[in-house]
Amino acid sequence: MDSIQNSLAGRRAMVTGAAGGIGRACARSLAAAGAEVYVVDRAPEAAKRVAEQIGGTALVVDLADADAVDGLPDDVDILVNNAGLQHIAPVHDFPPERFALIQRVMVEAPFRIIRRVLPHMYEQGWGRIVNISSVHGLRASPFKVAYVTAKHGLEGLSKVVALEAAPYGVTSNCVCPGYVRTPLVEEQIATQALAHGIPHADVVEQVLLERSAIKRLIEPSEVAEAVLWLCSPHTGYLTGASLPLDGGWTAH
Repeated sequence: MDSIQNSLAGRRAMVTGAAGGIGRACARSLAAAGAEVYVVDRAPEAAKRVAEQIGGTALVVDLADADAVDGLPDDVDILVNNAGLQHIAPVHDFPPERFALIQRVMVEAPFRIIRRVLPHMYEQGWGRIVNISSVHGLRASPFKVAYVTAKHGLEGLSKVVALEAAPYGVTSNCVCPGYVRTPLVEEQIATQALAHGIPHADVVEQVLLERSAIKRLIEPSEVAEAVLWLCSPHTGYLTGASLPLDGGWTAH
């Protein structure tokens, strides 16, 4: 682990959705390994707090705004596309504008950012792109049509980039967590309780972890450690992969 922790000195990383949850944990891990981190989020105060804690730079950007996304820095060696949002509803009731927003933030924005940073990575002959996908990039669940669609799209984007970028020493991989202990999941618990007509206390075990062999939520720090490993010098031959951190969900 020491070799990983000291491996990113002189590297510049960008993490989206970095003001909390998985993104914050990734920003902290990358900074601890020596990287200078751009903390990208639409929440100004929270982003600034994280940046101050890790010695990084806060960039307040709404990823639904294409012009703002296209103004992000391009001198990035490590990119972690993490930002996301959720909406739970059956397909026939799903608001089309909400569906479109989720695709803009979770598919179009990563594409735009990757497109922006690849020339720098190509020029230096090294780069790491890690896309925070989900078990829902590999499997579907009801009531999550926009999120599942977006994560499947992110998986495809990641694989195309892996094929194109390989000759330049740039890797592109997905990390696919199950349910992570984040505010987004805490919100889902209440929504799922309403959708399934069961008490909040039963949602985690009966709904969220029904298909997981390991009956607990994964912690953001665990996801961040996997991201850090993918950014290390030891993983230059690993690209186009989807790494499940799903407690055995996809083993079924």
